[in-house]
Amino acid sequence: MPRAWQQPLPAMPSVPPVRAWARLSAPPGYEVQWRRLADASLELGLGPDDLAGVGLDVIAGARGWKPATVALYSKVARYGGLALPLPATPEPDPPALDLRPLTQLRGDDPEHLRSTAWCALALGWPAPVGMFRSLRRDQVRATARRLLVSTDDGDWAVPGANIAWHAWETARGRYPALAASPWVLPALRRGPGLESRIGGRLSNQALQATFTKHVRNTVRDLRATAPPSRRDAVEELAAAYRTLSYDSYRRLALAAGAPPVAARGVVRANRATARAAREAG
Repeated sequence: MPRAWQQPLPAMPSVPPVRAWARLSAPPGYEVQWRRLADASLELGLGPDDLAGVGLDVIAGARGWKPATVALYSKVARYGGLALPLPATPEPDPPALDLRPLTQLRGDDPEHLRSTAWCALALGWPAPVGMFRSLRRDQVRATARRLLVSTDDGDWAVPGANIAWHAWETARGRYPALAASPWVLPALRRGPGLESRIGGRLSNQALQATFTKHVRNTVRDLRATAPPSRRDAVEELAAAYRTLSYDSYRRLALAAGAPPVAARGVVRANRATARAAREAG
């Protein structure tokens, strides 16, 4: 158990932030997130007592954290003994969004093909990023009209993803390391880790960064190819995509009627659907 954090006594001088953070132990299983929280606090000269007093809003503003990130680090701080208030879960916004541009092929770059296949599959099989990280190729089977996904949790049929899937499978077949990889979303290059290799399993953080890069590249391509009559619509879509993460992509796919794969995100998707129905009615 991590040592409980306590406010300093009124008559006692405050401990320097670096020493104050060093006195605390990271909660088990959240060592990386705890270190990042401490580093972000120290950049602003905040110790644990300062952070508990002002909350995460100051750090979130400096780092540009999204509400989901604030919720994560609030949980990590509480697990470590810091008495931070629990942030309210934000309402899903927008309740609906055109996600099809993220599933359309715009070139033959392997990184683009991998991301497009991921988004096309996730549009009908909106699994959390951790499930995609561990999804193996032998768990996905292509038929003439759809992809069939089989996991320990059940079987799903995913229509509309065949073109992107076959394009990605054809591209990875040109590279021996990718062709031999068992993962649906393998690493395309070596990372900083000693065990990182081409064709290896990506981390959750790497997949989140991959999705963000794919969204940014999609917006760039849409702006470059949009006719004058579509420029206003493209700019409106680009503004909505600016805050799009894979978690919100999943929630939007669920709100559009995709079958639930895991419990995470279903409640928020139902809220978005109910709100859209109220606004329409």
